[in-house]
Amino acid sequence: MAKEIEIEFKNLLTKEEFEKLKSYFQVNESSFQSQTNYYFETPDFTIKEHGGALRIRKKSLTSYTLTLKIKQAVGHLEINQKISQTEASTMLKTFVLPDGEVKDYINEVKLNLNALVLIGDLTTNRVEFPYENGLLVLDHSTYLNHEDYELEFEVSDENIGRQQFINLLEKQQIPQRETLNKIRRFFNVKQGNQTN
Repeated sequence: MAKEIEIEFKNLLTKEEFEKLKSYFQVNESSFQSQTNYYFETPDFTIKEHGGALRIRKKSLTSYTLTLKIKQAVGHLEINQKISQTEASTMLKTFVLPDGEVKDYINEVKLNLNALVLIGDLTTNRVEFPYENGLLVLDHSTYLNHEDYELEFEVSDENIGRQQFINLLEKQQIPQRETLNKIRRFFNVKQGNQTN
């Protein structure tokens, strides 16, 4: 199990800004990898109320990761559990968590997730590469007949990372935009609210 605090900065991009960054960093289309997130929630939005998200991420025909994210004072606690294709398929059909670290943590903190439902999926074409002291990510996501472009910067130090991210945006003349995470944007589109 990987249990970590994720600190990242995000900025939505226009398609033109996305293409500009691809060119600046000399990223080829063939460098992008496709992944699909399948999001789960309870009918009363228990996970969302805890500032969290529960998903299965499929990166290839045989690579599946079950992830629970819960908001912390700084960043998110992220619990990642590798699962088999069979476990992923079973959860997508039955909405029952497989045994393992994610289920153990949910039981430990007494989150009631007995009535999970699949709320939808989001596919991202992603490229990531080292930048400054972190990992820079360019994402093109499609979901619910909607698409968006995003720049993410994953770091270990919040203050240094924030300044490096702001410097990059300024250098590329990209305005800072308040950017919700993908699950929130997904919810907003699903509920007919197009805010970031």
